[in-house]
Amino acid sequence: MRAIWGREMRSSSGRLLAATGIAAAALTLVSFGGTMAATHYVITDDAQPGTNTATVYVAGGTESNPKLSQKKVVDTGGQGLGGFFAAPDVAVLRDSQQQCAYVADGGSSDVAGISLATLKATGRFNGSSGDQGEISLAASSQYLYADFYNSNTIATFKVTSGCKLEFVGDTSAVGLNGGSVDGMALHGDILVVAYADGSIESFNVSKGIAVSNGDEQFSTGSKHDGGTPTGVDISSDGHYAIFGDATPRVYVEVEVSDIFSGKLAPTVEYGGPGKHFGSEDSQVVRLSPDESLIYLSGGYTGKVGALFFDKNTGTVSKGCESKTLRGHAIHFVGTGGNATELTIGIGKVLWVAEVGGGDGLPSSIGILEVSVNGSQCTLTEAKDSPASDAKTTFMTSITAYPPRGF
Repeated sequence: MRAIWGREMRSSSGRLLAATGIAAAALTLVSFGGTMAATHYVITDDAQPGTNTATVYVAGGTESNPKLSQKKVVDTGGQGLGGFFAAPDVAVLRDSQQQCAYVADGGSSDVAGISLATLKATGRFNGSSGDQGEISLAASSQYLYADFYNSNTIATFKVTSGCKLEFVGDTSAVGLNGGSVDGMALHGDILVVAYADGSIESFNVSKGIAVSNGDEQFSTGSKHDGGTPTGVDISSDGHYAIFGDATPRVYVEVEVSDIFSGKLAPTVEYGGPGKHFGSEDSQVVRLSPDESLIYLSGGYTGKVGALFFDKNTGTVSKGCESKTLRGHAIHFVGTGGNATELTIGIGKVLWVAEVGGGDGLPSSIGILEVSVNGSQCTLTEAKDSPASDAKTTFMTSITAYPPRGF
């Protein structure tokens, strides 16, 4: 399928391909209920096919009216390219000693470093792949993992001082139907990936470089109703891997695998056809800081959602969905990644990437207020939503600094 902006947009699994680069970083001290929140950076993907950039936003406003304001544009020095809804094109380092963000420059086949202390680029770093293509990222406190879509390899980089990277080596990563990595998530010694061809796999990273755990398999949803895992998240104790599925029709479907053994167990499917878990898209999954909710986005409906999650049992139950976000199908075509402002509780404010229409209209960041009352939840778009990202029409993924605690 060809997109209106003339770039290939969707694969057979329904993933979006857009030209991407990076945007970054929101800085704020906001008081919620008398408690001062930490300084935050919001990192999005600018997807500049020429010189890629990172755009800095300051989070502000009030508890009842959160907002984002642009702070600065950072030149990565590389070239952006396309991104998929669930592919994390930007990652932040989990290290109290260095404040670093890393951005995928798919057009120049490198990863750019950004110091969040200075909001300046620290260099471009190459793996062994020379092919242009989507790059997915995941970071720990010592290593960055970058999947190169066209070469089907996961490159391991060691983080060095000054937010720089040192290439360590490559690991082959190919789905059972020949797919490449879409979503990926890292926790402790395990890296979990979804190939967007129905298959999933995990890797051991205890020695730095990724080594397959030999557990590659088709998910239960892919075998049952054609659901295709794309997005990935992992619970704080490393017990459960959660997958968000692209589905043949628009319905919510997530799958949970018990990874307590260090390997993927067969997934348990939640939602799906006839289960009425929601009509929003579920390609992107992101646990709230307290793990009581799974935030859903990533697709063409213009809605975001939340499911209730039991972190003790790994079970999922019906939650809530937002109304269609402002400007959908007029100013933006779909949603990408999401992140919360707070690193405690339910996160209070949910940010979501809104992918521009490709006809000169910029991408944006949707801003939603989240509340929970017993077994009920609500997602309400804020008054000053969305915040425009004027540097790009193809932004698909965002993250926040400081990162969630797991």
